[in-house]
Amino acid sequence: MEEIVNVTIKNLNQNNIAGYYVKDAEQLIETVQSLLNEGEIIGCGDSVTLEETKVFEFIRNGNYRFLDKHDPELTSIDKREMYLQNFRAHTFISGVNAITQDGSLYFIDGNGSRVAPIIYGPEQVILVVGTNKIVSDSEEAIQRVRQIAAPLDAKRLGKNTPCVKLGKCINCKSKERICNAFVCITRQFVKDRIKVIFLEGEFGY
Repeated sequence: MEEIVNVTIKNLNQNNIAGYYVKDAEQLIETVQSLLNEGEIIGCGDSVTLEETKVFEFIRNGNYRFLDKHDPELTSIDKREMYLQNFRAHTFISGVNAITQDGSLYFIDGNGSRVAPIIYGPEQVILVVGTNKIVSDSEEAIQRVRQIAAPLDAKRLGKNTPCVKLGKCINCKSKERICNAFVCITRQFVKDRIKVIFLEGEFGY
C-alpha cells in the first residue's frame, strides 16, 4: 500500500496537487494543524472520515472561525448562507470519494455545496482520504462512487431511495436522490491549493 500511495502522491504532484501520507489519526491531526493558521475561517463539507478521525472535533475546539454546517441550530436559510461563505473561507476541508493512481480526484454530491468550493473559492482545500479509496483508474473510480459511496451515504442520511433498499445504484429519478453532481478534478491552476492527506486504513465511504 505504501508504494501505491507514493505513486499516487507523485502523480498528484505532477497535477499541481500536494500529497501527504500519515499512518494514524494522531499524525493526521498534526498534519492538519500544520496547514492551518489560528483565527482563519474554515469551511467544511460532509465527511464521515473527518468525523471518524475527530478532525472536525479538533477544529471545533481550536482557535479557528469554523463554518460548521453540522450545527443542529442552523436553519435551511442559515445553511445556504454558510455554503456561500465557504467560497471566501481561507481553508475548506472535506473528504474524497475516490482517487485514481494517476492523480485524479472523484466526487459525488447532492446539491453541489461540497464540490463547488473545492473547485473554486477558498485559498486552500484540504482533503482527507483513507487509503481504501485509492483505485486503479477512472472506470474503477466511477464504479466506486456510484455503487459504494452513494448508496452508503444515502443510507447514512436516511434517504428513501432505491439504492438504500437495494444496496446499489440504479440511476433512479427519486426526489431524494443525492448523486446529482459527479465531479472529476484532474489538475489545478494554483499549485498546491488542493492538498490531499492519505490516512492508512479504511475510513469513510
